[in-house]
Parts: sequence; structure tokens; C-alpha cells
Amino acid sequence: MNDDWRLRIDLHDEAPARELTGRLEDFDLAHEMGSSFSDRVVVSRDGHEVFCYAATRAQAEAVQAAIRSLAAEHRWTPDFELRHWHPAAADWEDPDRPLPGSKAEAAAERASRMERERQESEVHGYPEYEVRVRCARREDAVRLAERLRREGLPTVQRGEFLVLGARDEDEAQGLAARVRAEAPSGSDVVAEGSVPEVVAGTPFATPFNPFAVFGGLSGS
Repeated sequence: MNDDWRLRIDLHDEAPARELTGRLEDFDLAHEMGSSFSDRVVVSRDGHEVFCYAATRAQAEAVQAAIRSLAAEHRWTPDFELRHWHPAAADWEDPDRPLPGSKAEAAAERASRMERERQESEVHGYPEYEVRVRCARREDAVRLAERLRREGLPTVQRGEFLVLGARDEDEAQGLAARVRAEAPSGSDVVAEGSVPEVVAGTPFATPFNPFAVFGGLSGS
């Protein structure tokens, strides 16, 4: 599924937001939208706001039209905001904003995004990205962590696992490449958004918990 489109519906009160969420799960409403629902639309609610994630603009606009009709029946007065995922900016943007038309424009978009991530790391007090390392042995992890800490890199070591903070995606990818080259044989390295950053950008996420999950890697 390609959820490149997001429709935010602000109902200004939790009661109609809860009712709307329930109606969006109703088969009859989905059936009324016909072929626009050939792909599933992911629905979430955060207080008085409802979010619908769709595969295409046509699908998102069909959802909006159906919700307008439903709102009129119930005398709701929702506000709508349609956004499209902008890959260069890595953010939800105005759907009519053009994508970068040249390599220079794309590079400028990415540089702006890296600067924003660095600033957010400073403001939030946690790194926007993490590099997660699993060494074959605890002793290898201890030695690697000690070397990285001597260089001033923020590193957490638990057993054979290490977590390193990075301020932006470019820094994380560069750090991951370096660790792959320097880590002992048999180590696994992955760079991804930090847990609090993922939660902060997900309106239906559960509150942050301080666990770094190594997907597919189990302790021995």
C-alpha cells in the first residue's frame, strides 16, 4: 500500500470525531465510495482530529466528499486539510507544491531537511536518528563502545547491543557506514529514525517508551 496522501479532519470536539471514526469503519460508507476504495484507507484518531491515509489524491478526495456529506447530516462543521508526502523534504506538504525539478533543487531540499532535523534534535533533546549495532559477542560491543565514546559519540551499550545517536539522516547513514567498516566481523548495523522521533510524527502512536527494538535480532 502507498499511503502518500493524508487527509486531516478537525471536528473540534472528541464526540463527533469518535462517531466519524466509527462510521469510516462501516462497510456501507466504504461501498458508497466505490472504486476509490480499491485500496484500503488507514484511519486514525487523535482527540478531535481524524486522519485518513490514502494511496492517491482521487481516493483522498473521495473520502473528503463522503465525510462532507456525513457532516452535513449531523451538522458537524469540520475543517479539512489535504497533504501529500514530499519525499525530498520528508514531510507532509501542500499537494500543489511542485517536486524539485532539478538536481540542484533536490539537493537544496535535502539540505534544508538536514538542517531542520539538526535543529529538532537540539530542541527535543534527543537524536532524530539512531544507529543500532549488534556485535557477535559482548566483549566486541564493549570495546567498540569504548572507542566511540572516546571520540565523543553518544553511545549506549547493553550486552552485545549498541545504540548511537545522530542528528539527521545523513549523519546517521555516514556513521552507520563507518561502523560497518570498523565493527568486528559478524556485526549487524542499521540506521533509522529514533523511537521518540517516530512517535512524535505519528498521530495515533502510543506514548514514548525508552526501548530500542532491534527488529529480527534476538539475544542469545
